[in-house]
Amino acid sequence: MSRLALALILPLALPVAASAETLKLYTSQPNEDAQKTVDAFQAANPDISVEWVRDGTTQLMARMAAEMQAGAGQPDVLLIADTVTLEGLAQEGKLAAYTSPEAAAYDPALFSAQGYYYSTKLITTGIVYNTGATEIPGAWADLEKPEYKGLVAAPSPLYSGAALIHLAALTNNPALGWKHYEALAANDLRADGGNGGVFKAVASGEKPYGILVDYMALRAKAEGSPVDFVFPSEGLTYVTEPVAIMEGAAHRAAAEKFVDFVLSEAGQQLVSDMGYIPARNGVASPAGFPARDSLNLMPFDAAKALADTDANKAQFSEIFGIK
Repeated sequence: MSRLALALILPLALPVAASAETLKLYTSQPNEDAQKTVDAFQAANPDISVEWVRDGTTQLMARMAAEMQAGAGQPDVLLIADTVTLEGLAQEGKLAAYTSPEAAAYDPALFSAQGYYYSTKLITTGIVYNTGATEIPGAWADLEKPEYKGLVAAPSPLYSGAALIHLAALTNNPALGWKHYEALAANDLRADGGNGGVFKAVASGEKPYGILVDYMALRAKAEGSPVDFVFPSEGLTYVTEPVAIMEGAAHRAAAEKFVDFVLSEAGQQLVSDMGYIPARNGVASPAGFPARDSLNLMPFDAAKALADTDANKAQFSEIFGIK
């Protein structure tokens, strides 16, 4: 064979660059946050691309169940609102156990002991108040007092996942329990809809006080809204936007890299930059937010909350006269 012929053939034998692996993510993050998360992960892992779907947690779970039943595949990774939903999937055998090397930087209460899911942030629930209000509450029990009668708005646990977790934690707190909800109902607390409606009611002055997730109040305060926020003395309830790998994930290695990234110091700094309290120890909270290690978090058992869900909703409905 001539040298010319060999030169024409050899380039054809050179290796072709492998195409990027595609990771499938289902998330309930706001669209802007989801895009930032995906962009940062892909920048750190240029050999992996991410196809992501964003919707509310309930809608995502319904979509995923329908797709799996139809044999249309499944996501590799979930990054959704709460641990209770993921605890249910874990009990059904739908989540893969994974021991992330980043877990050592987290409070063990913030991830599954078996490695089924890991918290990525802390979204606490506290008390928002309009700065024109005459009283400033310092505790959950303060909302039971006569001076707050008819002046408090709250999200409904029949609608809001964070409110349902809030109810599960407070009713298991010996100092509060169901008697707290009975007192709130007697004090004409309005429990309706989600956190967005509560914030609007308080910011507008329609209701001077509200039970609300922290970032809505603290971001609005920083932007000049006439609201302030209290972290009640008895402790805080919280949701954590956990991440989990699906059992049978088609791209298991890439899924593990995604989990490690969102739990890493860089991933948690991104959480802070987005305006949330990071779940990882040692990462600073956003300006205007309390430090992670200063928070008094109430004990929370996701498995118990899952088991009690229907009974909790029924008892809440009975107390508040909802049919």
